[in-house]
Parts: sequence; structure tokens; C-alpha cells
Amino acid sequence: MKKLLIEPSSRIEGLEEYYFSIKLKQIREMNMTGESVINLGIGSPDLAPDPNVIAELGQAASDQKAHGYQPYQGIPELRKAFSGWYSKSYGVELDPDNQILPLFGSKEGLMHIAMSFLSPGDAALVPDPGYPAYSAVTRLAGAKVISYPLLPENNWLPDLNFIELLGLHRVKVMWVNYPHMPTGKRATKELFEELVAFARHHKILLVNDNPYSFILNDEPISILGAKDAIDTTLELNSLSKSHNMAGWRIGMVAGRKEYLDYLTRFKSQMDSGMFKPMQLAAVKALEASSDWYLKINSVYRERKVMAHSLLDYLQCTYDTDQSGLFVWAKVPVAEGSGENLSERILQEKRVFITPGFIFGPQGDQYVRVSLCQPKEVIISALDRIKGVRL
Repeated sequence: MKKLLIEPSSRIEGLEEYYFSIKLKQIREMNMTGESVINLGIGSPDLAPDPNVIAELGQAASDQKAHGYQPYQGIPELRKAFSGWYSKSYGVELDPDNQILPLFGSKEGLMHIAMSFLSPGDAALVPDPGYPAYSAVTRLAGAKVISYPLLPENNWLPDLNFIELLGLHRVKVMWVNYPHMPTGKRATKELFEELVAFARHHKILLVNDNPYSFILNDEPISILGAKDAIDTTLELNSLSKSHNMAGWRIGMVAGRKEYLDYLTRFKSQMDSGMFKPMQLAAVKALEASSDWYLKINSVYRERKVMAHSLLDYLQCTYDTDQSGLFVWAKVPVAEGSGENLSERILQEKRVFITPGFIFGPQGDQYVRVSLCQPKEVIISALDRIKGVRL
């Protein structure tokens, strides 16, 4: 291959294309050559937002004054709606003018936080298993990734004493994610209190990524409810999972004003304000009644039963009490790894389930099954898989 005249930035070296980006290309190619692949790997909700959200979007878009640039900090109505949502749902009071910053999805917030608070030579604590973006944004900022293990024998919760032994020199950020993806483990108020105290003691910015707290979870909590959390903690949240609005790219980060001011400095160089009709529609989403959440979760509970049946057939083991859009399961010893099981099923039966290794070495013996397909599709996947040699 002819060498490029212009070499890429050093920050892109060692950064691979996102696993799902690669895998979705492969699945598209397989779909064109034969039987369509049943995709049980991606966490993109297939259900629609509340009808009031769609109606508001259409109505607001018909206003000819709604199509101009909007404030970098989001419109006041959206910040107030996020504040009200936190008060009603989590019992946490946030100042809508100073402690909430709307985002184009919470994934954008990860990058803003990394670029605003991490420099070359700094380090960040990253959960293993955990969302791959935490490592990616840390590296893109030029900082060192220090992985901390989440182990099944510790209920997928961090061992803070062990983390101290890893060495915290130049650690400035700690990424946490509860309810946890991919394991579905929920946090406790006690854990959040311990994490905040740990971060305060070591002068670390604690960041909780919290998009799953309303999925199969009857008691959502926020880390910002912990004592003195506002001084050392940021929390990301999103409408992607909780309100079936993944493609809308609407999220937020909450925390102390001074931290958000730094994020705004960076964000304002990267984008302009979000389309106003989408912000107004998001307000409607945040006003959804508890009955709406109950209805959505009843669908996921039915799907979860089917996912358990699929995993039972594969002789995988799992905790039945998991939150979020997935079921995390350990594969049989004979499989060797979750990747082996995932690849064989994909190639032989055209069913894709996510191998756990993409979330870190601690996930090597696991697979993840998404609940973002109708139960009939999950049943069809099971029917295909039943021919797989175990």
C-alpha cells in the first residue's frame, strides 16, 4: 500500500475502530450474501418515545423561528426539565442555571470531560469490565488508563482498598457506571457515599455514567445524592435508553458550576446549540409519568424471560436480577471464551450476541444479550441456535 503523504496525529495511534462499528459492517456483508443475521448485540431501543414527544417535535418544528442557533448551554426549558426530573426521580435538587449542561448524548460528555480535565501524563481509573469509550477518551486526551477490576465475587463493585494499591499518582478522573453496563449490577447509596469519600480524599474527579437507571430498576438513585458529592462529582445522564431516544442524541451532565464552566469552554469550540424543537420534545419526555416507565419495563421483562431461555440452552449462567437493556452471562468452561461462543453462533446460525472481552479482560468468559429486539425475534434466535453443537 502506498504510504500516506500526511501521517495521522499521534493521539490516533493505538486507537482501534469501535468494535460495534466493525461488527455491524461484517453483519451487513453477511446479510447481503445469505440468511439475515439476528442481531442481539446492540443496545439501541427499538421502542418509540412517548407519543407526546413526537407531537411536540412536529409542532415546535412548524415554528419558523425555531430553526436558528440555540444557546450552548441549552434552552432554559430543558435545563429546568432536567432539574425537575432529578428532583422527582432521584430526590436530588439541582440548580438549572448553574448545575446542568445539556449535551448531544452523554457519550459526547465523556470526551468533553476527558479533554477538559486530563492532560498528557495524567491518569484515569477505568472499570474492567466497562464501556470501551472510557478508555478511548482517556487515551485521546493523552492520559494513562489504569484499569480497576470489577469481579463477580465482589458483586461487580469496585474494591477501593485494592484500587489504592494500584497507585494513584497523577490520577485525576475516576470513571464509574451504575447501574453497570455490561453486568447490570445496581449501586447502593452506601457505595456512592464510599466512592465520593474516596474521590474527595484523593482529590479525584469522580464521574458516574448513569443512562440505565430506569430500565428494569424500581429504585433509581443518583451519585449526586451522596453527601458532599457536588464538590468532586459529575454525573452523566441520557434520554437514549430511558426514553427510547438513542438516535436523538440528547443527554446532560450535572455537577458543580465551576466544573461545568470548564466543560462549556471546550464544548463551545466543538458544536453549537441543539435544534430547539428537539429540546422542547425532550422536555415532554422528561415529564413522562411513572406509568410510562412501567409500560416500557413490562416489555423488557417479557424479553428478558426469552433471553434467559436462550442462555439456558447455551448452558450459560447469569444473575436473574440485572438492570439495564442486557443480560450478562458466563459461558461454559468448555467454550473457552465468550468470543468463541459468539463467533460460532454468528457463523453457523446467523445470530449475533456480544462477546464480553470487548469490555475488558474481566469479560473474557462472558457474553451479553440485548433486550432491544421483540420477544418473537429472540424466540427466532433461540430456534436457530438449537442446532448449534454444544
